[in-house]
Amino acid sequence: MTVASARHILVESEAECSDLKSRIAEGEDFAELAKQYSSCPSGQDGGALGEFGPGMMVPEFDKVVFSAPINEVQGPVQTQFGFHLLEVTSRSE
Repeated sequence: MTVASARHILVESEAECSDLKSRIAEGEDFAELAKQYSSCPSGQDGGALGEFGPGMMVPEFDKVVFSAPINEVQGPVQTQFGFHLLEVTSRSE
């Protein structure tokens, strides 16, 4: 079974999500921004979600996590929780 590890930042608006993505692209630290801005409890761990397999997260997450390049920030991704920046940190087949 495929297993992935990822981290994310969850915010309320697409605009805020896009702004944070730009800040990361300009060199700001993903984990620090997660601690400051993410409304998910995982933000305190730099957005780390740990390891999970297909179907363990919402479908919008699965679509990105199991297809996106490793260590490349993806988003904004909208779910019922808000808007996410996602970064796949590892994936094994």
